[in-house]
Amino acid sequence: MAEKILITGANGQLGTALTAELTRRKIPHKGIDRAIADITDRRAVMGVLHEYSPTAVMHCAAYTAVDRAEDEPELCRLVNVDGTRNIAMACKEINAKLVYISTDYVFAGDGDYFHKPTDPTNPQSVYGASKLAGEMAVQEILQKFFIVRTSWVYGENGGNFVKTMLKLGGERDSVKVVNDQIGSPTYTADLAKLLCDMAITEKYGIYHATNEGVCSWAKFAEEIFTLAGLAAKVEHIPTAEYPTKAIRPLNSRLDKAKLYASGFEKFPHWTDALHRYLEENSTL
Repeated sequence: MAEKILITGANGQLGTALTAELTRRKIPHKGIDRAIADITDRRAVMGVLHEYSPTAVMHCAAYTAVDRAEDEPELCRLVNVDGTRNIAMACKEINAKLVYISTDYVFAGDGDYFHKPTDPTNPQSVYGASKLAGEMAVQEILQKFFIVRTSWVYGENGGNFVKTMLKLGGERDSVKVVNDQIGSPTYTADLAKLLCDMAITEKYGIYHATNEGVCSWAKFAEEIFTLAGLAAKVEHIPTAEYPTKAIRPLNSRLDKAKLYASGFEKFPHWTDALHRYLEENSTL
């Protein structure tokens, strides 16, 4: 059967990159957003999936406002848990694969090791708990699923850390950035390639997917300033000096051994990805 892909959250950072990658590959696809079908509306979800009848759904739509979720736990769960359950139920009805995008926030984020897909989860935030509950719903309902945990995502569309740093670096002589949260910046263009590769296989399961290498947010900011030719200095501070409503994981390292053992292509290093992102988005 020829592949035919439906993307939820098609106007977001990852959804935009997936649309571009599927277009490049000439794979038929349809993108939906809340205006077309609110994922929290089961009837609307069923209608769209039955009408389009995709072979796979790439579920990128999510409530991602990490701090606001602490004040809006019901809304966060409605989108990330109930919405995901609706998508999974519709996939089951039409026998479609589901690619569910998850996060490093499902882990407690302690230690300095690389989290394996099989490691115990222990989310410390409303957002993390909702994404884990979404994972569980997918596993309860479907057999044909890919759960892909990623971290520190940035892309062409919408706001992200890179855009924020470019703005601040152009306005200030120095910028304070935390230096004790460690993870892997992940470029949506690289992640989209993997997800498209994945969706045309039957190598189901839970995977971790990020660009290669790790750094702190402060080191990431320094690399952004260097590549962009900005003179601003990065002032390294501990997380304790930058309090947020939601607890951020200090350790966002994700082990990709299962991904590569399954035959998927190795990701480029995060510095290479950042260089390409800035080149491809020179108007930022």
